[in-house]
Amino acid sequence: MLVTVWEAVSGQTRYSIPEEMQKGSTVGNIAKDLGLDIKELSDLGVRVVSKGRTQYFALNVNSGHLITTERIDREQICGRMEKCLLTFEIIVEEKMKLYRVEVEITDINDNAPNFQAEESEVKISETTAPGSRFPLQEAQDPDLGINSLQSYHLSSNRHFSLDVQTGSDGVKYAELVLEKSLDREEQAVHDLILTATDGGDPVTSGTAQIRVIVHDVNDNAPVFSQSVYKVNVLENMPAGSTMVTVKATDPDEGIHQEVKYSIRKITNKPSQIFHLDSWTGELTVVGNLDFEEAALYEIEVQAHDGGGLFDRSKIVIVVSDVNDNAPELTITSLVSSIPEDSPPGTVIALLNVQDPDSGENGEVTCSTPSNLPFQLKKPFENYYSLVTDRALDREQVAAYNVTVTATDNGTPPLSTAITIPLRILDTNDNYPLFDKTSYTGYVMENNPIGASLFCLTAHDYDSEDNSRITYSITGTQIQEAPLSSSISINSETGALYALRSFDYEQFREIRFQVQAQDGGSPPLSSNVSVTLFILDQNDNSPHILHPSFPTDGSTGVELAPRSSEPGYLVTKVVAVDADSGQNAWLSYQLLKATEPGLFSVGLHSGEIRTARSFADKDALKQSLVVLVKDKGQPPLSATATVTVVVADSISEILSDLSSLSAPADPQSSLTLYLVIAVASVSCLFFTFIIVLLALRLRRWRSSQLFDSSSVTFSGVPVSQFVGIDGVRAFLHSYSHEGSLTTGSRKSQFNFPKSNYENNLTSQYAYEIKDPILITEELANNRDQTSIQVS
Repeated sequence: MLVTVWEAVSGQTRYSIPEEMQKGSTVGNIAKDLGLDIKELSDLGVRVVSKGRTQYFALNVNSGHLITTERIDREQICGRMEKCLLTFEIIVEEKMKLYRVEVEITDINDNAPNFQAEESEVKISETTAPGSRFPLQEAQDPDLGINSLQSYHLSSNRHFSLDVQTGSDGVKYAELVLEKSLDREEQAVHDLILTATDGGDPVTSGTAQIRVIVHDVNDNAPVFSQSVYKVNVLENMPAGSTMVTVKATDPDEGIHQEVKYSIRKITNKPSQIFHLDSWTGELTVVGNLDFEEAALYEIEVQAHDGGGLFDRSKIVIVVSDVNDNAPELTITSLVSSIPEDSPPGTVIALLNVQDPDSGENGEVTCSTPSNLPFQLKKPFENYYSLVTDRALDREQVAAYNVTVTATDNGTPPLSTAITIPLRILDTNDNYPLFDKTSYTGYVMENNPIGASLFCLTAHDYDSEDNSRITYSITGTQIQEAPLSSSISINSETGALYALRSFDYEQFREIRFQVQAQDGGSPPLSSNVSVTLFILDQNDNSPHILHPSFPTDGSTGVELAPRSSEPGYLVTKVVAVDADSGQNAWLSYQLLKATEPGLFSVGLHSGEIRTARSFADKDALKQSLVVLVKDKGQPPLSATATVTVVVADSISEILSDLSSLSAPADPQSSLTLYLVIAVASVSCLFFTFIIVLLALRLRRWRSSQLFDSSSVTFSGVPVSQFVGIDGVRAFLHSYSHEGSLTTGSRKSQFNFPKSNYENNLTSQYAYEIKDPILITEELANNRDQTSIQVS
């Protein structure tokens, strides 16, 4: 419980110290002057609170003395103000008391007079009458009183003297007086030394070189249109804006008529804010105007022509305040947590409010939201205390973020808000909550063992041990393997790790639950579902399904007729890839061929087609190597070797069968069937020839039934009917084209028209259901042919 009683203390303590004291110098015994016990300073929580960013004073709790913490420069802090006061407050936190302290900073002679320019020129016409006066640049001395500028001195010469004047504002300035007429032909330039001294102890001084240039006759000086230019501006005027334009005219001609403008008198700070164009006379803003720094600027300008004559004028700039500073809120004391049974009136924080604006722009009002159980009280000027105004209940609200808003009375009003966090202490009554209702993660297959998967996070609104969360995995098995052998979790951070390398082809996702349990008594817990997806990696090469490689080492053979047109489908390479996505996208490419350009392979279909017609020079046996490649990164590939036999007739196949390897596969026995068929046809045909010759001899003997001129064999040469060579030649004449398909029990023979049209009147095409039937069907055909011939 925190109960505070506020007491206002009237009066204030004042000290006086010179500027430029060493850091750590003693200002006074503040404990004695305020009646505080030195032994209790540290226990009472006594500290110094001052305005602004720089803290110049501190309290030595061991001795009770007020000491300086920074070097104090009166000119930097107060400028030319006659009285320089630094005010701050002494806060006794234990007693909640405030004491106001003022420290006056007195001036010392720590600045020498200084001229803005080390060299200056004064242009004087040779006809200028003695007694004429010429203003000289003033020296600046930021010190006050006797330590400031007191006098000027001019180096000895026979033409000029110095006259020191004191203005209405007490500032001394020097004028150069011409004592003797000048003769440009005698001496065109006079170099003088102007010395400015102050009245300090010791005396300090500054010098500037004055170069007097003698010009020819110029009897008209420039004249300003106004003796005083007054302008009112707002402090938020943007840089580059023109404030006023001064104008001076000169009735002379030529170079003596050209007027240039310059700033004759200006301090260092305004010189960084304003700029005067020497030709146009425009006074523009180049820096930032700030009403809080200066509300009035006086600039003395000078117009001089080419002959050295001049005129002076003054520009008075009045800066108007705008509400450009928001109030500043500072927390001086703060309680971060209180029990929920704290009584109304418990002090939560002590706030200090400041606004550098003036008038209504600097009047500040503080407020808090009305729906919160807090209110603000004002025990002292510029101070507010935040207190509770009713009982608190943590079961309704566990913590508060109290927003205190400070708003000024400007137009438009500006405000500043700070948020004060306040925690209400209670027991463990909150369950851990996960950031998401469910989690989804992804891991690439073949991951390294121990790889980090992702992290789960749960929050508990309780504090200390009640919010300390422990993570664990709850689940059963993955393909009859315990879940703990595949995935682990960091019990403190919630990070998940892989305990083994996953295989996408084995399983593609893992589902389990994670439990978050706090450290309260009794502990509270909550669960969340987690799904881990296994991502595919290109770790499987393409697998060739067709053509399949024989197990006995022989080579599969594909047949293509020699008369095939371009684009004829010879066979198709079929492959699969166990991966998924683009890792399983396959492309086919002809890697090697016996005759390049004879065959082509479909990029995505794998179909092997003829690219051109077969030529006589093309080999009967063509060997093709097809590359199958997937789209993975890096890509994987496999090759398939395809043997293609090119033949138009059975005789060509017989003549070249010896060059091909007999397949060991019983299902690929087409060559054996073909040999048996040809041998059977040859035997039947040989028998048919003998029977035919016998019949012809018989008919020849019967003269009444035989007419020698009725039948001729003009289409068949005699040599084709004699011996084995004749049989083979006759068979070759009628077996022009044979189409055979590997792995199929159907074959087709085409017998086109030829020179034997007198004997064979039409083209015969036979669809062979079984290679064994070739002999029987060919024999029947030959019998029909024999009957037609006879």
